[in-house]
Amino acid sequence: MQTLDWQKSTYSGDGSNCVDIATTAAAILVRDSKTLTGSRLAFPRTVWAEFLCHASKSRVTYE
Repeated sequence: MQTLDWQKSTYSGDGSNCVDIATTAAAILVRDSKTLTGSRLAFPRTVWAEFLCHASKSRVTYE
């Protein structure tokens, strides 16, 4: 079984409300940082790359 190296975004501040990601050969895994043993989402690497490209072009504002 592969040991996963979970990472948090540097933009997550204190880390209380964010997601963690881990990479495998086949996919990018995403989990809720508050539920470490909970469900995970798995995205093929190509889909994750498309998401990052789109997200980096968007500007998010909070009101």
